[in-house]
Amino acid sequence: ILDLGSGSGRDCYMLSQLVGEKGHVTGIDMTEDQLEVARRFVDYHMKEFGYKKPNVDYVQGYIEALTEAGLQNNSFDIIISNCVVNLSPDKRRVLAEAYSVLKDGGEFYFSDVYSSGRLTEEIKNHKVLWGECIGGALWWKDLLQLAEEAGFSLPRLVTAQIITVDNKELQDILGDYKFVSATYRLFKVPKVNPTHTCQVIYNGHIKGVEDHFPFDHQYKFKANEVVTVDAEMASILTHSRYAESFTCQPPGGPCEPCGVKPEVSVT
Repeated sequence: ILDLGSGSGRDCYMLSQLVGEKGHVTGIDMTEDQLEVARRFVDYHMKEFGYKKPNVDYVQGYIEALTEAGLQNNSFDIIISNCVVNLSPDKRRVLAEAYSVLKDGGEFYFSDVYSSGRLTEEIKNHKVLWGECIGGALWWKDLLQLAEEAGFSLPRLVTAQIITVDNKELQDILGDYKFVSATYRLFKVPKVNPTHTCQVIYNGHIKGVEDHFPFDHQYKFKANEVVTVDAEMASILTHSRYAESFTCQPPGGPCEPCGVKPEVSVT
């Protein structure tokens, strides 16, 4: 797993425990002071988790230049980010780099702030709004376009929450713009014919969500229940780490495994 903008390492250490000793987590951040703090607690967390050797490492670099920082193409199963893409001046490059270092079938799972329209230069350059992750908010429609340009599947919305600005001075600057904090899932899977549909059955084998698997805002799968999905969702289930958790069939056709499970070594 790769964490974009890992800061002091909090999310990396949570992931370290989740993936287990055989998994691996890499954090990248541009701030050496933050990385110094994160590295200081590697041994502490490995001892707490009972690991014989560290499964976390940290890299200094920019999220717009992952390969320049030494990260290899096609090397990560999952990329996460928590309100960091927002702060990048080149979001197109961030998505392109994330796509490059993901393995086939990999996922970019991230939370950020989005706006109801393209922001004015006044808002983008306002220091307070930038610091509050408002000035760097991406218009949600631009996210769809940038994801497609990078090669990702259509972003799948997981959650969204309205952001309110209570300061009158800032309200006047923002005008009619609205903002949400949203989490999206983007997958590196083959493109498909958007007119096709597929029927899938969740087999209940994912630990912790055996009875009911909430995939995103649109699809929530109950174990052993037939669900008709769009072609892109079928491609995600067929080519991602979920391949062995579903059986798929074209409408009216015989049911068979969604695909061969990709070789996944959590990196």
